[in-house]
Amino acid sequence: MGLDMAKNLIAAGYHLQVYNRTSDKADELETSAITKCKSPAEAAANVPVVITMLSDDAVVADVNTGKDGILTTLQKGGLHISMSTISPGISKQLTEAHKTAGSRYLTAPVFGRPEAAAAKKLWICVSGDTAAKETAKPILECMGQGVVDFGDDAGGANVVKIIGNFMIFASVEMMAEAFRLAEDNGLDRATVANFFGSTLFNAPIYQNYGKLIAERRYEPVRFKTSLGYKDLSLAHDLALQSKTPMPVADVTRNRLFNAINKGWSDRDCVEAFDRGVTEDKGI
Repeated sequence: MGLDMAKNLIAAGYHLQVYNRTSDKADELETSAITKCKSPAEAAANVPVVITMLSDDAVVADVNTGKDGILTTLQKGGLHISMSTISPGISKQLTEAHKTAGSRYLTAPVFGRPEAAAAKKLWICVSGDTAAKETAKPILECMGQGVVDFGDDAGGANVVKIIGNFMIFASVEMMAEAFRLAEDNGLDRATVANFFGSTLFNAPIYQNYGKLIAERRYEPVRFKTSLGYKDLSLAHDLALQSKTPMPVADVTRNRLFNAINKGWSDRDCVEAFDRGVTEDKGI
């Protein structure tokens, strides 16, 4: 995701200071448009805006407040745009940490798979300081088809992202079950998927994921099962905090929990849901 987003920023004319824990991932970027850095601190030095796309709360916290973190070098008045899928709690903590350091933090998670990032078709949700949103807007518009504001609370956009990912996973579970039912009753699952994707469920989620599930197309891995479980765990924790019953979230989270216990952590979420349904049947 981050690689394709970086490519779009370069295409818009930005020069990037790039840091990735796997440094050779930056080799795909135009050499003249980037400066490779050895730490988050180096990447944040002498620039007005830093963008992060990271895996979870712990990594985001370390990249910000660790020994070689962003906060050690980001200039006064500088802006950190955090585009990761993380908890609202960590965003609120980092908003305060940036405020103490004299910089700003903006929550800006995205919806869209890597191919959407490459096509500049991401949907970007933002929440936090109004002035930070204005600073970030032209940058975010280089990476997405729309930027939607979810208020002043730093955690607001995180809640939207967590809800959205839960809805996607619930839909994937539903389609895996439905297409298994169709197949068990003598129907071609791809034909059924095409029908629903072009009529009652005429939306990208059902069209794109429906095709992957119907065709059992699990590679290349687009979103690891371990990351899906992390996202559904965020929904689980948020529901506990607000005392919100979410039985479907429990079903989908358990599906991925079982997949991880089978050693499928690095396999695509689509495979975990689809094969899980098949194994429920005992095939």
